[in-house]
Amino acid sequence: MSSLPKCPQCSSEYTYEDGSMYVCPECAHEWPQRAAEATDQARVVKDAYGNVLTDGDSVTLIKDLKVKGSSSVLKVGTKVKSIRLVEGDHDIDCRIDGFGAMQLKSEFVKKV
Repeated sequence: MSSLPKCPQCSSEYTYEDGSMYVCPECAHEWPQRAAEATDQARVVKDAYGNVLTDGDSVTLIKDLKVKGSSSVLKVGTKVKSIRLVEGDHDIDCRIDGFGAMQLKSEFVKKV
């Protein structure tokens, strides 16, 4: 059997390649191959050292971080428990003890 994806519109399994596009002969739907590959891959968030992060992980800060709109600083080694991964530039949503709710970039943390 072919490893081509099913049609996203009618779920037909008879798709074929036409240049850089997939085509469904049953409903005439066309879509780019890159779009099909992107949907197959899940979003992977990695820490500063390349470890894959998941919801519920604990991390520590690897750099002092200034908090915008405040005069306080989050220090190196601050432990953050039960992170949640979110979409966007700041891809970690968390609660830091003694500070409150915060969003962090994954490039400034290390998985524990």
